[in-house]
This record gives sequence, structure tokens and C-alpha cells, in this order.
Amino acid sequence: MKRFADKTVLITGGGSGIGEGMARQFAAEGAHVLILERDAAAGERVAAETGGRVIACDVSDHAAVHAELAAHPIDVLVNNAGIAHIGTVESTSEEDFDRIYRVNVKGVYNCLHAVLPGMVARGGGVILNLCSIAARVGLFDRFAYSMSKGAVLTMTLSVAKDYLQKGIRCNCLCPARVHTPFVDQYLAKNYPGQESEMFAKLSAAQPIGRMGSPEEIAKLAAYMCSEDASFVTGVAWDIDGGYTNIR
Repeated sequence: MKRFADKTVLITGGGSGIGEGMARQFAAEGAHVLILERDAAAGERVAAETGGRVIACDVSDHAAVHAELAAHPIDVLVNNAGIAHIGTVESTSEEDFDRIYRVNVKGVYNCLHAVLPGMVARGGGVILNLCSIAARVGLFDRFAYSMSKGAVLTMTLSVAKDYLQKGIRCNCLCPARVHTPFVDQYLAKNYPGQESEMFAKLSAAQPIGRMGSPEEIAKLAAYMCSEDASFVTGVAWDIDGGYTNIR
């Protein structure tokens, strides 16, 4: 299906993991994909394989985001870029808290602030924010990360309400654990020699018995951003292997 033919889709953090999966999915469905990525080399690799284009930029830099996006009419904005953090209130340093806020919260705001005026001027558009089950349930040792994803959820609802009459839909996805390079790096760093055992343990946390894949998230993202979902806005869609409701 070419649901995004003649559409420009901007994906932040599209150089790896879920963002890469979405870049490939949207490109396969006919989109002109723009990858806004701090890691330019990673973005270039994905762009070369999908026919997209890279915008080398840090989402936390307000002026740079505005400058880079000013020349691009965006039909679909996917706010995917984000970073993780492990810790309680006490073990989260001020520096770490501010870093999480800058990327996961301010980064979303910066892209919304840069893209929404153009969408309004052109009569509509679609926004999809990558949230997390961390915004829906209490997760052990994820204080700052959960804070940031709670903000993403409420920003989603606010934008959906404010721009409903301007032809703009805004939703978010709330995944549980997804098998990305981050998971493998985390296990190698924190559980050397126990990677397989810990991978199985993390997989079993989802009632379905495994982690999700970037491709599964990407397929739902494409649906949410397509005309097939034209009646869907202001929704936080759990894609979590049953974690939220049946664990």
C-alpha cells in the first residue's frame, strides 16, 4: 500500500531502533522520509537504504530545530527521539534529570513548535508521539524516564484538543519493552556473561512472553498516521504484549 505517496514524513531519532523501523515502514508506503538525527552517520545509513534524507540536528536545541525545519513542509511528524534512564528519585542526579527533560520533553516541544504553524497554514497534518507504558503504570527504578513520558502523554492530549478544528490529529503510542540495540547494549554493559538469562527475564515481563519488535511498532505507527485512522485523535495506544491490562 502506498498510503503516504506525495507525503513528507519527519521522524526524529530515525537512525536506529524504533525510529529506523518506522523510517523503513513509511518509506515502503511511499513517503518522502526526513530523518532528524543527532547521530548523522546512523541517519545517513538508514536514509541511504530507504531513499530518505537526513537532517543532522539535536532535538533539544530549539533554535537549531527551527532553523533546520523552516524549509520543509511536513505532512506527518513522528516524535520518536528519546533517551532512557534507570533510577529512583534519590539516585537520579540533577544533571541526569535535566538531560532526560531536554531530550524527551523539550525535544518533543521543539519539534511541535517548529512544525505546527506550517501544518495549520496548509490546512492539516498528523502528529504521532512515542510515549511508553511508563506513562500509564508504575515502573520500578524509572523515575525520570516515567516523568518524561508522562509529559509526552499530556502534550499529546493538549495538542489533539487545541488543533482538532485545524485539521490536525495527534496521538501517541505506548510500547512496553521493544527489542532494540539499546536493550542489547544495556545487557552487555550491566550483565556481562548473563545476557541470555536477563534477556529471557526481560522478555517474560510482557504477558505475551516476548519483547515487541521495531517493525511491529512501525506498522501501528503507519496506521495511526494514515487516512485509515482519520477518526482517531487524542489517543494513547498501548502496544505492550498485555503488560498494562493483563499482567
